[in-house]
Amino acid sequence: MRRSKLNQIIEILEQEYPEVRCSLNWSTPLELLISTQLSAQCTDARVNMVTPALFERFPDAKAFAEAEVAEIETYIHSTGLYKNKAKNIKLCCQQLLERHNGEVPDTMEAMTALAGTGRKTANLVLGELYGQPAYVVDTHVTRLCGLLGITKHTDPVQIERDLRKLIPPDGPNPEKALGLCHRLVYHGRKVCIARRPQCEACCLKGICPSAR
Repeated sequence: MRRSKLNQIIEILEQEYPEVRCSLNWSTPLELLISTQLSAQCTDARVNMVTPALFERFPDAKAFAEAEVAEIETYIHSTGLYKNKAKNIKLCCQQLLERHNGEVPDTMEAMTALAGTGRKTANLVLGELYGQPAYVVDTHVTRLCGLLGITKHTDPVQIERDLRKLIPPDGPNPEKALGLCHRLVYHGRKVCIARRPQCEACCLKGICPSAR
């Protein structure tokens, strides 16, 4: 896809969804990191139901690092994959204490070296916390990027690379990347629904090659 076509998509989505934000509820960097880890194969709505009690019980990295994995499991059971998530949360917080004085780091390399933290999580945290160019490729972004012809790839890493070429981190508007990803998520939940896309009501139907 040409940058001019992507810019047109971005402009339309900005008009349709002028105010967008991460749908996870968080108040500290650590809460955002752990909430994003919990959102793997789980809805943000479910994560938001779980985290208030979780963060009240474990308010900082030290509390998580010293916790029994089994106790963490009891708080996050309904998010799915809870055994692996609980183990990673504890280890991640131990690593934060050992390597970063309990603080969430601000580089992709340091972020992805943490347990349970892939590129999607790292991109979201770096974009939301530190205002860095961020390319958050979740299932909605993967699906809509394919339908819109933004990329031919289905692998999230390849899609991220394609987005980086179209919205370069050293280009004039790198902040557009995170906004685009948030808006694609909004649009995927509201209009371009996986099993019942509402093409007739879609703001992108005039330029979407997949519109019916």
